[in-house]
Amino acid sequence: MLDYTKEELLSLIESTPEKFNEWKRDKEDIDLSEVDFSNMALREIDFTDVDLNSSSFADCNLALVNFNGADLTAVDFTRAVVTECDFSESILTGADCSYAQMTYCNFTDCDMAGTVLSETDLTSSDLSAAENLNSSRYDSDTIWPDDDMLPEGFDMACKDDLSSLKDDEDMPTNEY
Repeated sequence: MLDYTKEELLSLIESTPEKFNEWKRDKEDIDLSEVDFSNMALREIDFTDVDLNSSSFADCNLALVNFNGADLTAVDFTRAVVTECDFSESILTGADCSYAQMTYCNFTDCDMAGTVLSETDLTSSDLSAAENLNSSRYDSDTIWPDDDMLPEGFDMACKDDLSSLKDDEDMPTNEY
């Protein structure tokens, strides 16, 4: 089988995803870390067990992409439209999903510690078995799926992150 550079794989993924999927079947330890997929439309790509650490999918349109078991640590999904993608058993720690539409996705056994979900639309996504969802960062504009798609006892009330902490001297006073 041919070995490709990251740039050649990026071109293959963009132009003929079925050839990438076929090539990938015989490979282990595929490293696509720090690759810029920004602004691409990707459909039916198999990223199962691929190292995508610190890559960018910002402003992408992703549909039916399989991220099962992938390392998505610190990946940028800002403003991406992500539909019917499988994130099961993947690592999303520190990923930025701000302003993304992540609908009808599966997050079973996905580690979401430190994932930024500010103003993220998670409509109809299955987060019921997601790991460390309580350790993610979200705000009052995050759109959650129905309760049966969230972990039992999950509190989706607005959580302030550390940037919202103020010193006592920064607090307004009621002096007249």
